[in-house]
Amino acid sequence: MNNPENSNAAANSAFWSQKPDDLYQSLKTTATGLSQAEASKRLKIYGPNSLASNEKTQLFTLLIRQFASPIIIILMAADVLSFYLGDPTDAIIILVIVLISGLLGFFQEKGAYNVVAKLRQLIKSNSQVIRDGKQQTISSDQIVPGDIIVLGAGDRVPGDGLLIESNNLFVGESALTGESFPVEKNVGIVPEQSGISGRTNSLFMGTNVCSGIAKALVVHTAKDTEFGKISQDLKTRPVENEFAAGIRKFGYLLAEITGILVILIFVTNILLHKPILDSFLFALALAVGLTPQLLPAIISINLARGTRKMAEKKVIVKRLESIENFGSMNVFCSDKTGTLTEGTISLHDCVDYEGKTNDTVKKYAYLNSMLETGFSNPIDESLKTLKGICNVDDFPKTDEIPYDFIRKRLSITVEENGQQTLITKGALNKVTEVCTSVYSSNGNILPINTVQANIDKLYQDYSSQGLRTLGIAIKTIPKGQDVTAAEESGMTLLGILTFEDMLKEGIGDAIQQLHGLGISLKIITGDNHLIAANIGAKLGLDPKAMITGPDIQNMTMEALVQKVNNTVIFAEIEPNQKERILIACKQAGNVVGYMGDGINDASALHAADVGISVNDGVDVAKDAADIVLMEKDLLVLVDGVREGRTTFANTLKYIFMATSANFGNMFSMAGASLFLSYLPLLPTQILLTNLLTDLPETTISTDNVDEDWINKPRRWNLGFIKRFMVVFGIISSVFDYLTFFVLLKILHAGMAEFRTGWFLESVISASCVVLIVRTIHSVFKSRPGKILLAANIFVMSLTIYLPYSPLSKLFNFTPLPWSFIGAMFMMVALYAATAEMAKRIFYKHVSL
Repeated sequence: MNNPENSNAAANSAFWSQKPDDLYQSLKTTATGLSQAEASKRLKIYGPNSLASNEKTQLFTLLIRQFASPIIIILMAADVLSFYLGDPTDAIIILVIVLISGLLGFFQEKGAYNVVAKLRQLIKSNSQVIRDGKQQTISSDQIVPGDIIVLGAGDRVPGDGLLIESNNLFVGESALTGESFPVEKNVGIVPEQSGISGRTNSLFMGTNVCSGIAKALVVHTAKDTEFGKISQDLKTRPVENEFAAGIRKFGYLLAEITGILVILIFVTNILLHKPILDSFLFALALAVGLTPQLLPAIISINLARGTRKMAEKKVIVKRLESIENFGSMNVFCSDKTGTLTEGTISLHDCVDYEGKTNDTVKKYAYLNSMLETGFSNPIDESLKTLKGICNVDDFPKTDEIPYDFIRKRLSITVEENGQQTLITKGALNKVTEVCTSVYSSNGNILPINTVQANIDKLYQDYSSQGLRTLGIAIKTIPKGQDVTAAEESGMTLLGILTFEDMLKEGIGDAIQQLHGLGISLKIITGDNHLIAANIGAKLGLDPKAMITGPDIQNMTMEALVQKVNNTVIFAEIEPNQKERILIACKQAGNVVGYMGDGINDASALHAADVGISVNDGVDVAKDAADIVLMEKDLLVLVDGVREGRTTFANTLKYIFMATSANFGNMFSMAGASLFLSYLPLLPTQILLTNLLTDLPETTISTDNVDEDWINKPRRWNLGFIKRFMVVFGIISSVFDYLTFFVLLKILHAGMAEFRTGWFLESVISASCVVLIVRTIHSVFKSRPGKILLAANIFVMSLTIYLPYSPLSKLFNFTPLPWSFIGAMFMMVALYAATAEMAKRIFYKHVSL
């Protein structure tokens, strides 16, 4: 096969208006697909079938972002000006400190980025492709132009292409066109000028198969697809979660305070006839000190570590920002199958309308399951255990009508006795509604209305036992006749299939653990209310606290919002009602998680605060999910929630630290500049103070977290943070001014001694307060993480050493007498004791 690099020009334009044979020729492929060798060559030419950004570009953007703050940019510009005005030493020091801070943030975030990238490799979408004449499974990013792909319900379309075979194919194109209803697709040719929605013979990357089966010829991949062409437009910012919105508002608050303070300090110092450039640099350095520069890095580090720890618990995080919502979740909604039950459905019985086991029912149920080619499911797997009831080879398959969520039936046709037999399996009520007759145990055919009451009673009895029921029916049609869904009428009911799905071992304990974490479980199931009540009762849920799909159909959203908090079971739910239930739960004031792994779960996963799927779920569900469980097990979920809350807690700790000692110190410095004849700290000293106080906080992700934080959902509360900032900022400032008094009035410190002494007190007190505000308990009862403690000890030791080190003159420090050192340590000890007492009083009156 020839190299296709320059040979598919015809395919690049309006492939939907061309015949398959013409495309085969232009793409140099055949109906039996590419060879593996040729596919490998094309992969080198076209590149991976992925829309991911270039890694080098992402890292460069990450580096630039560390220095993109307006305050940093202005400070650097002023620093350059200072260099040219004859103060190169200080200018270089400021530049070095800013670079160190920025690079610290970059390498921390780069590490976080690498962790997340590796974990995401665990969740890959696969595609069915024909290569070397055989159908095989490959990673979707290995698809190339010229491949023949095979698609079924639940598959994500991996590239743009032309249909070459289809059977009752409906595709969801909302991601591309905004059309909310599935679109029917058929083999054919459409006009060249047709828009995307009019190309009914084509499939497009990013869309998903809702029902039916198909084969398609891939024409475009990656950025050459329609999805790829508009991917930059489609990459809108995700819906901002509560934590992200809180961080943004917190940033605005600090920006307002910083802006006002910088202007006031600069203007005041000018009025006091202090040097203009020094005053400007001082004001900007204060602004840097007030700004929690490392907040983005701290958040990324915490999230990445949380992601890694959650991965150890078999929970893979796809979207980092979802971790906070995961920790805040107080309502968890789930189907029962595979989550609450084993998910390995076993066949219970095959009976006629009288409830007697019947081999004819078994035979046709077996044929239907063996010959259908739709998506794999546990029900068909259980029916395949009936092997031996008949020889499938004696019943050649002639056609198939795939399952869909409207009909809720699946039909196949086989050759039998010179004619075709249509075998239909599906939800019992959906099968009986297309039946006019029923087989009796003695072989007679009776009008179905004469035995409907008996069928209904069997359905009630089986459902009350927690058994799932399906119907099986047949119909004879002429050989060679085309089969459509319209043929599902006038059928004869053979009987009822019953299935059992046992509760998972230990599920009761897992539910109790969820309750212990403040999370209530709500079951959302398509099963009838009797089965749902049976399962609920076994799980200790109140079967009376139930709403059914028909009930919801007749409710307004306002009425549903009023009901959801007191409802634990939603039964007989249609796929399109799941999203409505989740939205109602959110409007009722909850943070809602939803677990789904099926074709019809995508919209519900998007609607939830936290969309959760499983690694063996369909591609469309995994794509929509925020978090993917490697095992469909509630205990895995419990572990994930605990790690999510740990991450959330450690992120908030940094904010508490940044708004206590650091914030108070900067305010004190601003005030001191008004009554001192000199700047209380030089710009280089302020930036060094900021760098040293930030260093221990970069290790906050390794800190221990109190059980109080984990056992209860926590939500972002800006009002709480404001109160915390005011209380502890004031305490910090009060002790700063006491330090000023001791230095100036008792110790009679000169300018260099004042700056050095206050530098020591500021950094060491900030390091101490880190250990205090990290917990609501006594600092002696709640032990910090070893790395955090070691980082604080290192910074305190370095701070004490600096005035006596060779770097002392570089930063304009001076060695202090021991009387000064002792006084500073007394002030720090008094400050720490006061902060500890204030913390206890604060948490008695204010809760997060």
